[in-house]
Amino acid sequence: MTTTRLSHPRDQIRFLLLEGIHERAVEVLCERGYTNVRRESGALPRDALLEAVADVHFIGLRSRTQLDAEVLAAAERLTGVGCFCIGTNQVDLVGAAHKGVPVFNAPHSNTRSVAELVIGLAVMLFRDIFRKSTTAHAGGWLKTAKGARELRGRRLGIVGYGHIGSQVSVLAESMGMNVIYYDVKPVLSMGNATSTTSLAALLAESDLVTLHVPETPQTEKLIGAAEVAAMKPGAHLINASRGTVVDADALAAALASGQVGGAAVDVFSREPKGPDETFENPLRGVPNVILTPHIGGSTLEAQESIGVDVATKLAAYSDSGTTTGAVNFPQLNLAPNDDCHRVLHIHRNEPGVLARINGVLAAQDANILGQHLQTQNGVGYVVTDVAEIDAAATLPQLKAVEGTLRTRILY
Repeated sequence: MTTTRLSHPRDQIRFLLLEGIHERAVEVLCERGYTNVRRESGALPRDALLEAVADVHFIGLRSRTQLDAEVLAAAERLTGVGCFCIGTNQVDLVGAAHKGVPVFNAPHSNTRSVAELVIGLAVMLFRDIFRKSTTAHAGGWLKTAKGARELRGRRLGIVGYGHIGSQVSVLAESMGMNVIYYDVKPVLSMGNATSTTSLAALLAESDLVTLHVPETPQTEKLIGAAEVAAMKPGAHLINASRGTVVDADALAAALASGQVGGAAVDVFSREPKGPDETFENPLRGVPNVILTPHIGGSTLEAQESIGVDVATKLAAYSDSGTTTGAVNFPQLNLAPNDDCHRVLHIHRNEPGVLARINGVLAAQDANILGQHLQTQNGVGYVVTDVAEIDAAATLPQLKAVEGTLRTRILY
Protein backbone atom coordinates (compact mmCIF):
# COMPACT_ATOMS: atom_id res chain seq x y z
CA MET A 1 0.00 0.00 0.00
CA THR A 2 1.31 3.43 -0.91
CA THR A 3 -1.61 5.66 0.07
CA THR A 4 -4.09 5.53 2.90
CA ARG A 5 -7.63 4.79 1.70
CA LEU A 6 -10.30 5.14 4.33
CA SER A 7 -12.96 2.44 4.38
CA HIS A 8 -15.54 5.23 4.45
CA PRO A 9 -14.81 8.26 2.20
CA ARG A 10 -14.44 11.48 4.17
CA ASP A 11 -17.07 13.33 2.19
CA GLN A 12 -19.62 10.69 3.23
CA ILE A 13 -18.94 11.09 6.95
CA ARG A 14 -21.65 13.36 8.34
CA PHE A 15 -21.01 16.01 11.00
CA LEU A 16 -23.72 17.88 12.89
CA LEU A 17 -22.48 21.04 14.62
CA LEU A 18 -24.97 22.72 16.94
CA GLU A 19 -25.23 25.95 18.95
CA GLY A 20 -23.31 28.31 16.70
CA ILE A 21 -19.95 26.56 16.84
CA HIS A 22 -17.29 28.81 15.31
CA GLU A 23 -16.91 28.64 11.54
CA ARG A 24 -13.21 27.79 11.94
CA ALA A 25 -14.32 24.34 13.08
CA VAL A 26 -16.03 23.84 9.72
CA GLU A 27 -12.94 25.12 7.91
CA VAL A 28 -10.68 22.71 9.80
CA LEU A 29 -12.93 19.78 8.93
CA CYS A 30 -13.16 20.81 5.28
CA GLU A 31 -9.38 21.15 5.08
CA ARG A 32 -9.17 17.53 6.21
CA GLY A 33 -11.69 16.45 3.57
CA TYR A 34 -14.83 16.38 5.77
CA THR A 35 -17.21 18.48 3.71
CA ASN A 36 -20.50 16.89 4.76
CA VAL A 37 -21.11 19.29 7.65
CA ARG A 38 -24.45 20.63 8.88
CA ARG A 39 -24.07 23.69 11.11
CA GLU A 40 -26.94 25.02 13.22
CA SER A 41 -26.89 28.43 14.89
CA GLY A 42 -28.64 27.19 18.03
CA ALA A 43 -29.68 24.09 19.92
CA LEU A 44 -32.36 21.95 18.28
CA PRO A 45 -35.71 21.22 19.94
CA ARG A 46 -35.88 17.74 21.39
CA ASP A 47 -37.87 16.13 18.56
CA ALA A 48 -35.73 17.78 15.90
CA LEU A 49 -32.56 16.66 17.70
CA LEU A 50 -33.70 13.04 17.84
CA GLU A 51 -34.44 13.16 14.13
CA ALA A 52 -31.20 14.94 13.21
CA VAL A 53 -28.86 12.52 15.02
CA ALA A 54 -30.28 9.42 13.36
CA ASP A 55 -27.73 9.32 10.53
CA VAL A 56 -24.79 11.44 11.71
CA HIS A 57 -21.34 10.11 12.56
CA PHE A 58 -20.06 13.03 14.62
CA ILE A 59 -21.93 15.57 16.77
CA GLY A 60 -20.52 18.89 17.95
CA LEU A 61 -22.30 20.82 20.70
CA ARG A 62 -21.85 23.32 23.48
CA SER A 63 -23.69 23.45 26.82
CA ARG A 64 -27.38 23.62 25.90
CA THR A 65 -27.74 20.36 23.98
CA GLN A 66 -28.26 17.30 26.16
CA LEU A 67 -26.94 13.98 24.82
CA ASP A 68 -28.68 11.63 27.21
CA ALA A 69 -29.44 7.92 26.83
CA GLU A 70 -32.42 8.53 24.53
CA VAL A 71 -30.44 10.71 22.13
CA LEU A 72 -27.47 8.33 22.14
CA ALA A 73 -29.81 5.44 21.32
CA ALA A 74 -31.29 7.42 18.42
CA ALA A 75 -27.81 8.16 17.04
CA GLU A 76 -27.21 4.68 15.66
CA ARG A 77 -24.18 5.65 13.55
CA LEU A 78 -22.58 7.94 16.10
CA THR A 79 -18.80 7.60 16.13
CA GLY A 80 -17.60 10.59 18.17
CA VAL A 81 -18.81 13.64 20.09
CA GLY A 82 -17.14 17.02 20.38
CA CYS A 83 -18.00 19.35 23.27
CA PHE A 84 -16.89 22.75 21.99
CA CYS A 85 -16.41 24.03 25.54
CA ILE A 86 -14.81 22.91 28.79
CA GLY A 87 -17.70 21.14 30.48
CA THR A 88 -18.97 17.72 29.42
CA ASN A 89 -21.80 17.17 31.91
CA GLN A 90 -24.33 17.71 29.10
CA VAL A 91 -23.30 14.30 27.72
CA ASP A 92 -23.97 10.88 29.25
CA LEU A 93 -20.26 10.03 29.29
CA VAL A 94 -20.64 6.48 30.57
CA GLY A 95 -23.44 5.75 28.12
CA ALA A 96 -21.36 7.12 25.25
CA ALA A 97 -18.32 5.06 26.26
CA HIS A 98 -20.37 1.87 26.41
CA LYS A 99 -21.70 2.70 22.97
CA GLY A 100 -18.09 2.91 21.79
CA VAL A 101 -18.20 6.68 21.35
CA PRO A 102 -15.34 8.88 22.61
CA VAL A 103 -16.19 12.40 23.79
CA PHE A 104 -13.69 15.23 23.29
CA ASN A 105 -13.64 18.75 24.74
CA ALA A 106 -11.41 21.83 24.85
CA PRO A 107 -10.28 22.13 28.46
CA HIS A 108 -7.69 24.86 27.94
CA SER A 109 -8.66 26.86 24.87
CA ASN A 110 -10.54 29.58 26.74
CA THR A 111 -8.05 29.95 29.60
CA ARG A 112 -7.05 33.50 28.73
CA SER A 113 -10.63 34.67 28.25
CA VAL A 114 -11.70 33.42 31.69
CA ALA A 115 -8.60 34.85 33.36
CA GLU A 116 -9.17 38.28 31.82
CA LEU A 117 -12.82 38.29 32.94
CA VAL A 118 -11.74 37.50 36.50
CA ILE A 119 -9.34 40.44 36.55
CA GLY A 120 -12.02 42.71 35.10
CA LEU A 121 -14.52 41.58 37.73
CA ALA A 122 -11.91 42.14 40.43
CA VAL A 123 -11.50 45.78 39.38
CA MET A 124 -15.27 46.26 39.31
CA LEU A 125 -15.67 44.76 42.79
CA PHE A 126 -12.92 46.80 44.40
CA ARG A 127 -14.21 50.02 42.83
CA ASP A 128 -17.93 49.23 43.37
CA ILE A 129 -18.44 49.85 39.65
CA PHE A 130 -21.62 47.83 39.28
CA ARG A 131 -23.57 49.76 41.91
CA LYS A 132 -22.28 53.09 40.63
CA SER A 133 -23.15 52.20 37.05
CA THR A 134 -26.71 51.07 37.80
CA THR A 135 -27.23 54.17 39.92
CA ALA A 136 -26.08 56.40 37.07
CA HIS A 137 -28.40 54.58 34.67
CA ALA A 138 -31.24 55.35 37.08
CA GLY A 139 -30.28 59.04 37.16
CA GLY A 140 -28.26 58.97 40.39
CA TRP A 141 -24.69 60.09 40.96
CA LEU A 142 -22.44 58.14 43.37
CA LYS A 143 -19.21 60.09 42.92
CA THR A 144 -17.29 58.92 45.98
CA ALA A 145 -14.04 57.23 46.90
CA LYS A 146 -15.62 55.56 49.93
CA GLY A 147 -14.93 51.84 49.87
CA ALA A 148 -13.05 52.05 46.55
CA ARG A 149 -9.67 50.35 46.47
CA GLU A 150 -6.88 49.70 44.00
CA LEU A 151 -5.96 46.11 43.22
CA ARG A 152 -2.33 46.94 43.91
CA GLY A 153 -1.32 45.70 47.32
CA ARG A 154 -4.45 43.55 47.81
CA ARG A 155 -4.09 39.84 48.51
CA LEU A 156 -5.66 37.49 46.00
CA GLY A 157 -6.46 33.93 47.06
CA ILE A 158 -6.82 31.46 44.19
CA VAL A 159 -8.58 28.16 44.92
CA GLY A 160 -7.51 25.70 42.22
CA TYR A 161 -4.17 26.49 40.61
CA GLY A 162 -4.57 24.78 37.24
CA HIS A 163 -4.43 26.34 33.79
CA ILE A 164 -6.91 29.13 34.53
CA GLY A 165 -5.92 29.70 38.15
CA SER A 166 -2.24 30.06 37.28
CA GLN A 167 -3.05 32.42 34.40
CA VAL A 168 -5.11 34.58 36.78
CA SER A 169 -2.09 34.51 39.09
CA VAL A 170 0.20 35.95 36.40
CA LEU A 171 -2.24 38.71 35.44
CA ALA A 172 -2.99 39.60 39.06
CA GLU A 173 0.67 39.86 39.97
CA SER A 174 1.26 42.18 37.01
CA MET A 175 -1.44 44.41 38.54
CA GLY A 176 0.51 44.55 41.79
CA MET A 177 -1.51 42.03 43.78
CA ASN A 178 0.01 39.60 46.28
CA VAL A 179 -1.06 36.11 45.24
CA ILE A 180 -1.58 33.03 47.38
CA TYR A 181 -3.19 29.81 46.22
CA TYR A 182 -4.53 26.49 47.43
CA ASP A 183 -4.71 23.28 45.44
CA VAL A 184 -5.33 19.69 46.51
CA LYS A 185 -2.10 18.58 44.86
CA PRO A 186 1.36 20.16 44.73
CA VAL A 187 1.58 22.71 41.91
CA LEU A 188 4.55 24.80 40.81
CA SER A 189 3.85 28.48 41.49
CA MET A 190 4.03 31.20 38.89
CA GLY A 191 6.04 34.32 39.64
CA ASN A 192 5.99 35.22 43.32
CA ALA A 193 2.76 33.39 44.18
CA THR A 194 2.92 31.19 47.27
CA SER A 195 0.84 28.19 48.25
CA THR A 196 -1.13 27.91 51.47
CA THR A 197 -1.46 24.83 53.62
CA SER A 198 -5.25 24.78 53.68
CA LEU A 199 -8.39 26.33 52.23
CA ALA A 200 -9.16 27.82 55.64
CA ALA A 201 -5.83 29.62 55.73
CA LEU A 202 -6.41 31.07 52.27
CA LEU A 203 -9.91 32.28 53.14
CA ALA A 204 -8.71 34.00 56.31
CA GLU A 205 -5.89 35.86 54.57
CA SER A 206 -7.39 36.95 51.24
CA ASP A 207 -8.95 40.27 50.29
CA LEU A 208 -10.37 38.56 47.21
CA VAL A 209 -11.02 34.85 46.68
CA THR A 210 -11.43 33.45 43.15
CA LEU A 211 -12.48 29.86 42.45
CA HIS A 212 -11.08 27.70 39.64
CA VAL A 213 -11.90 24.10 40.49
CA PRO A 214 -13.67 21.36 38.48
CA GLU A 215 -17.15 20.07 39.22
CA THR A 216 -16.72 16.90 41.27
CA PRO A 217 -18.45 15.40 44.32
CA GLN A 218 -15.54 16.76 46.38
CA THR A 219 -16.05 20.36 45.19
CA GLU A 220 -19.84 20.47 45.60
CA LYS A 221 -20.59 23.41 47.94
CA LEU A 222 -16.89 23.79 48.57
CA ILE A 223 -17.77 27.32 49.65
CA GLY A 224 -20.69 27.03 52.08
CA ALA A 225 -21.82 28.79 55.25
CA ALA A 226 -18.74 27.76 57.24
CA GLU A 227 -16.36 28.87 54.51
CA VAL A 228 -17.89 32.32 53.95
CA ALA A 229 -17.84 32.80 57.72
CA ALA A 230 -14.12 31.97 57.66
CA MET A 231 -13.37 34.61 55.03
CA LYS A 232 -11.70 37.85 55.97
CA PRO A 233 -14.57 40.23 56.89
CA GLY A 234 -15.57 42.35 53.90
CA ALA A 235 -13.53 40.31 51.41
CA HIS A 236 -14.84 39.69 47.90
CA LEU A 237 -15.57 36.39 46.13
CA ILE A 238 -15.49 35.49 42.42
CA ASN A 239 -16.82 32.20 41.05
CA ALA A 240 -16.06 31.49 37.40
CA SER A 241 -15.62 27.74 37.83
CA ARG A 242 -18.83 25.75 38.32
CA GLY A 243 -22.17 26.71 39.85
CA THR A 244 -22.24 23.77 42.26
CA VAL A 245 -19.03 24.91 43.95
CA VAL A 246 -20.74 27.72 45.93
CA ASP A 247 -23.80 27.50 48.18
CA ALA A 248 -25.73 30.44 46.74
CA ASP A 249 -28.02 30.75 49.77
CA ALA A 250 -25.07 30.93 52.15
CA LEU A 251 -23.34 33.49 49.95
CA ALA A 252 -26.48 35.63 49.74
CA ALA A 253 -26.76 35.64 53.53
CA ALA A 254 -23.09 36.58 53.95
CA LEU A 255 -23.47 39.42 51.45
CA ALA A 256 -26.54 40.73 53.28
CA SER A 257 -24.70 40.70 56.62
CA GLY A 258 -21.57 42.34 55.21
CA GLN A 259 -19.34 39.37 56.03
CA VAL A 260 -18.66 39.19 52.28
CA GLY A 261 -18.21 42.66 50.83
CA GLY A 262 -19.15 41.78 47.25
CA ALA A 263 -19.26 38.92 44.80
CA ALA A 264 -19.11 38.26 41.09
CA VAL A 265 -20.64 35.02 39.81
CA ASP A 266 -20.52 33.71 36.24
CA VAL A 267 -21.73 30.14 36.81
CA PHE A 268 -24.84 28.74 38.49
CA SER A 269 -26.11 25.35 39.62
CA ARG A 270 -29.19 25.85 37.45
CA GLU A 271 -28.91 27.90 34.29
CA PRO A 272 -31.57 28.80 31.71
CA LYS A 273 -31.60 26.63 28.61
CA GLY A 274 -32.31 29.62 26.42
CA PRO A 275 -33.09 33.35 26.38
CA ASP A 276 -36.82 32.70 26.84
CA GLU A 277 -36.36 30.94 30.19
CA THR A 278 -36.26 33.05 33.36
CA PHE A 279 -33.02 33.03 35.33
CA GLU A 280 -33.73 32.17 38.96
CA ASN A 281 -31.10 32.40 41.70
CA PRO A 282 -30.90 33.52 45.35
CA LEU A 283 -28.31 36.13 44.33
CA ARG A 284 -30.68 37.98 42.05
CA GLY A 285 -31.39 41.48 43.33
CA VAL A 286 -28.54 41.52 45.85
CA PRO A 287 -26.99 44.96 45.27
CA ASN A 288 -23.32 44.11 45.80
CA VAL A 289 -23.28 41.18 43.38
CA ILE A 290 -22.26 41.13 39.71
CA LEU A 291 -24.06 38.35 37.82
CA THR A 292 -22.89 37.35 34.35
CA PRO A 293 -24.54 34.64 32.19
CA HIS A 294 -21.73 32.04 32.02
CA ILE A 295 -19.61 34.09 29.62
CA GLY A 296 -16.14 33.35 30.99
CA GLY A 297 -15.05 31.68 27.76
CA SER A 298 -17.37 33.63 25.49
CA THR A 299 -14.94 35.65 23.43
CA LEU A 300 -14.43 35.40 19.70
CA GLU A 301 -10.81 34.41 20.26
CA ALA A 302 -11.74 31.63 22.65
CA GLN A 303 -14.51 30.29 20.44
CA GLU A 304 -12.19 30.20 17.44
CA SER A 305 -9.51 28.41 19.46
CA ILE A 306 -12.06 25.92 20.79
CA GLY A 307 -13.39 25.33 17.28
CA VAL A 308 -9.94 24.48 15.98
CA ASP A 309 -9.04 22.33 18.99
CA VAL A 310 -12.12 20.09 19.06
CA ALA A 311 -12.52 19.82 15.28
CA THR A 312 -8.88 18.72 15.04
CA LYS A 313 -9.45 16.02 17.69
CA LEU A 314 -12.56 14.72 15.91
CA ALA A 315 -10.75 14.61 12.56
CA ALA A 316 -7.75 12.87 14.14
CA TYR A 317 -9.99 10.17 15.59
CA SER A 318 -11.74 9.69 12.29
CA ASP A 319 -8.46 9.65 10.34
CA SER A 320 -6.25 7.49 12.54
CA GLY A 321 -8.19 6.25 15.58
CA THR A 322 -6.34 8.63 17.91
CA THR A 323 -8.29 9.27 21.12
CA THR A 324 -5.91 11.68 22.86
CA GLY A 325 -8.00 14.21 24.77
CA ALA A 326 -11.10 12.01 25.11
CA VAL A 327 -12.71 12.47 28.54
CA ASN A 328 -14.54 9.14 28.74
CA PHE A 329 -12.44 6.76 26.72
CA PRO A 330 -9.11 4.88 26.68
CA GLN A 331 -6.49 7.20 25.19
CA LEU A 332 -4.24 6.15 22.33
CA ASN A 333 -2.03 8.52 20.35
CA LEU A 334 -1.61 6.93 16.94
CA ALA A 335 0.18 8.17 13.85
CA PRO A 336 -1.35 7.23 10.48
CA ASN A 337 0.40 4.32 8.79
CA ASP A 338 0.12 4.24 5.00
CA ASP A 339 1.69 0.80 4.73
CA CYS A 340 -0.94 -1.24 6.49
CA HIS A 341 -4.60 -1.78 7.23
CA ARG A 342 -5.85 -0.49 10.60
CA VAL A 343 -8.48 -2.34 12.63
CA LEU A 344 -10.26 -0.57 15.52
CA HIS A 345 -12.02 -2.68 18.14
CA ILE A 346 -13.92 -1.27 21.14
CA HIS A 347 -15.12 -3.78 23.70
CA ARG A 348 -16.09 -4.39 27.28
CA ASN A 349 -12.97 -4.73 29.40
CA GLU A 350 -13.20 -8.37 30.34
CA PRO A 351 -10.77 -11.31 30.22
CA GLY A 352 -10.16 -13.05 26.90
CA VAL A 353 -11.37 -10.38 24.46
CA LEU A 354 -7.93 -9.56 23.09
CA ALA A 355 -7.19 -13.26 22.59
CA ARG A 356 -10.46 -13.69 20.69
CA ILE A 357 -9.68 -10.68 18.48
CA ASN A 358 -6.25 -12.04 17.66
CA GLY A 359 -7.78 -15.44 17.03
CA VAL A 360 -9.98 -13.95 14.34
CA LEU A 361 -7.01 -12.20 12.75
CA ALA A 362 -4.88 -15.34 12.93
CA ALA A 363 -7.60 -17.34 11.22
CA GLN A 364 -7.40 -14.86 8.33
CA ASP A 365 -3.60 -15.24 8.18
CA ALA A 366 -3.30 -11.53 8.99
CA ASN A 367 0.27 -10.46 9.71
CA ILE A 368 0.10 -8.11 12.72
CA LEU A 369 2.54 -5.22 12.33
CA GLY A 370 1.60 -3.39 15.53
CA GLN A 371 -1.00 -3.48 18.26
CA HIS A 372 -2.02 -0.96 20.91
CA LEU A 373 -4.42 -1.51 23.82
CA GLN A 374 -5.73 0.76 26.57
CA THR A 375 -8.63 0.34 28.99
CA GLN A 376 -10.69 2.81 31.02
CA ASN A 377 -13.99 2.73 32.89
CA GLY A 378 -14.80 -0.80 31.84
CA VAL A 379 -14.07 -0.19 28.15
CA GLY A 380 -11.16 -1.60 26.17
CA TYR A 381 -9.83 -0.07 22.96
CA VAL A 382 -7.42 -2.02 20.78
CA VAL A 383 -5.96 -0.81 17.50
CA THR A 384 -4.23 -3.36 15.29
CA ASP A 385 -2.20 -2.65 12.17
CA VAL A 386 -2.01 -5.61 9.77
CA ALA A 387 -0.23 -6.10 6.44
CA GLU A 388 -3.20 -7.47 4.51
CA ILE A 389 -6.78 -8.28 5.43
CA ASP A 390 -9.96 -9.50 3.78
CA ALA A 391 -12.33 -6.89 5.21
CA ALA A 392 -15.50 -8.57 3.96
CA ALA A 393 -14.61 -11.80 5.73
CA THR A 394 -12.96 -10.38 8.85
CA LEU A 395 -15.30 -7.58 9.92
CA PRO A 396 -18.36 -9.78 10.62
CA GLN A 397 -16.22 -12.12 12.71
CA LEU A 398 -14.76 -9.23 14.74
CA LYS A 399 -18.27 -7.90 15.37
CA ALA A 400 -19.26 -11.35 16.62
CA VAL A 401 -16.47 -11.45 19.23
CA GLU A 402 -18.05 -11.70 22.67
CA GLY A 403 -17.83 -8.36 24.46
CA THR A 404 -17.65 -6.26 21.31
CA LEU A 405 -19.18 -2.77 21.51
CA ARG A 406 -18.06 -1.48 18.11
CA THR A 407 -15.48 -2.36 15.50
CA ARG A 408 -14.42 -1.00 12.14
CA ILE A 409 -11.61 -1.33 9.66
CA LEU A 410 -10.41 2.24 9.36
CA TYR A 411 -8.42 1.74 6.16
